[in-house]
Amino acid sequence: MAPEPDIARPFWLARLEASWAAAPVAWLSGPRRLGKTTIARALSGATYVNCDLPSAQRRLEDPESFFASIPVAAPAASARRTATARSAKPAATRDPASVVILDEVHRLADPSMALKIGADTRPDLRILATGSSTLAATQKFRDSLAGRKREVALQPVLFDELEDFGASIERRLLHGGMPQMLLAREPDPEFFNEWLDSFFARDIAELFRIERRREFLLLFRLLLRQNGGQATVVDLATRCGATRPTVMNWLEALEVTQVIRVIRPYHGGADAELTKLPRIYAFDTGFVAHENGWTELRPEEHGQLWENLVLEHLLSRPTRLEVHYWRDKQRREVDFVVPRGRGVVDAIECKWDARRAASEGFKAFRALHPKGRNFVVAPRVAQSTERTIDGIGVTVCPLGALA
Repeated sequence: MAPEPDIARPFWLARLEASWAAAPVAWLSGPRRLGKTTIARALSGATYVNCDLPSAQRRLEDPESFFASIPVAAPAASARRTATARSAKPAATRDPASVVILDEVHRLADPSMALKIGADTRPDLRILATGSSTLAATQKFRDSLAGRKREVALQPVLFDELEDFGASIERRLLHGGMPQMLLAREPDPEFFNEWLDSFFARDIAELFRIERRREFLLLFRLLLRQNGGQATVVDLATRCGATRPTVMNWLEALEVTQVIRVIRPYHGGADAELTKLPRIYAFDTGFVAHENGWTELRPEEHGQLWENLVLEHLLSRPTRLEVHYWRDKQRREVDFVVPRGRGVVDAIECKWDARRAASEGFKAFRALHPKGRNFVVAPRVAQSTERTIDGIGVTVCPLGALA
């Protein structure tokens, strides 16, 4: 299989720099093949360790000795590094030996101990750890590293990154946001099948000790096919032939490994509001298109997958946003809502064509939650404009305006 394309992704390098300004360990997580290793290797002069290799695992059996072997940066370099944190200097210009990369760190026998020892014994270092899941993935992670780490959850290629990849929005929706597939001439079914095999073997069976491959992948494929839809555990259990507790455990594994995004309903106590059923989005639009057999996209499919890109944008922000959706018993809904405190809630509608913006969902939502801004986000809007739609004030804007 061809290697990941070596395309700079300055947004994510800046996210790492901001993380190191707050804590010595940056945890770069996300599903496999999103480009974590490529981003890590863009940090020139860093000490890179591939924890997949047995030789690397042996080196890190004694973390104290390993980190003691990393050269101390010269005083002048340390001063420049401090200036870097203050001025957001590009990550690729960091001084040699100031960054240690532990790629696929969850392959170590005790990854949290290694990271804790590195952070405590070498405060002059900046440590980048990468993994396919969150730090709390398995019992391997016995320490939360409180105060020592910041997590950066890598997303598929963002809408704002498409120009760097020379890709159109239509290509991004159909091919997905894995760099290799985004740049491929055509979506490759074998790539998706190989990814599923590797995902189950290395992230699910190995980390979570789940053995029922067929039923587990059937559950995942069901979620891909109903991307963005509401889901009940009872229905999913019936359709994939597993018990409710088993499906709940599998859903947790899928969420922890970040291949699904569970968006829960927002409610303020009104009887008309839905309070329980979550919406589940897949992590990559290419997998949704592949599983549904879409070789080209219809307008309604563009609109459905555009919701994924808006969600990825919201989840990629440096300040973690609490993202929900809203729906009432009359089926009026808002795609995403983001609480901002003290009863203020922003409402976001995702539209492939901004001319089709409607106010029914906004009006019903604002009758219960009057404080906050209303946004209609569309891919071909050049700049933000204010509109009044059926008496509701709405900002029609490009995706970047939600930053």
